[in-house]
Amino acid sequence: MNKVITTVVIAVIILGGYFVLNNSYQPTSATYQPQITDQPTEQPIEQTPTAPAASENENIITYTDSGYSPNMLTIKNGETVIFKNQSSKSMWPASAMHPTHRVYSDTSLDDHCPDTTNSSLDACTGILPGNSWSFKFDKTGSWGFHDHLNPKNFGKITVE
Repeated sequence: MNKVITTVVIAVIILGGYFVLNNSYQPTSATYQPQITDQPTEQPIEQTPTAPAASENENIITYTDSGYSPNMLTIKNGETVIFKNQSSKSMWPASAMHPTHRVYSDTSLDDHCPDTTNSSLDACTGILPGNSWSFKFDKTGSWGFHDHLNPKNFGKITVE
């Protein structure tokens, strides 16, 4: 009987220690890691409940739970791309490469967020489901982009 009680006590201590240590682990990083929630931020950002209709100078990239569609797009210099969130979670379109966001503007996430001039191909915050964010491309080249909240989702925009 004493062996059973001793075994149960040891098992409870081991399991309790595992759960305490497992839940208290918070990885740290030297890179910028903003706190992301599905709540709107106080930063001014143009979010519309539905994206405007596309015209000949606008292109729509839809974000779903499966990622960006289309994930490759060719546009002309000066055209606008609308990133429309039709997923169940927030999205954060940003220039490649994660986590720096340097490729389009050659400034780091810390340097250009908030992007008051809308020149950095970076929403700088999560875009809630049903909302959209737009960006006007004024540089020719091939520009990678990703979802900062889910970096496995990415694409490329070629500006001619």
